[in-house]
Amino acid sequence: MPFININDYQPIEPVPGCRMRTPFGKNLMLSYLEMDDGAEVPLHHHPHEQGGMLLKGRMQLTIGDETRICEAGSMFLIPPNTPHRAVAIDGPAVVLDVFSPVREDYAELVNRYIPPVK
Repeated sequence: MPFININDYQPIEPVPGCRMRTPFGKNLMLSYLEMDDGAEVPLHHHPHEQGGMLLKGRMQLTIGDETRICEAGSMFLIPPNTPHRAVAIDGPAVVLDVFSPVREDYAELVNRYIPPVK
């Protein structure tokens, strides 16, 4: 499945106010994350390397000991096991995250591909 229509994936809500769709392959997972204004992904860490780009809106992002306000177009890299947190500010935000290897916890959630109606 080399081409992805994100709307063909059922969203999951990992925390209140955040909906994500996470297509993945063998070694890489994409996460299209929609955050309501004020929604927070609380401080956490995981063994996966994570990179991303803020596509829309504004977000306060903490990586390790550093916190910044990100605007659309901002990119970031989060090393494995590094604490990080995100909060949508001044309205909703949309983030594209990339994980390697695939996050097993997300892959196991109800995040099924919904074939388009023909």
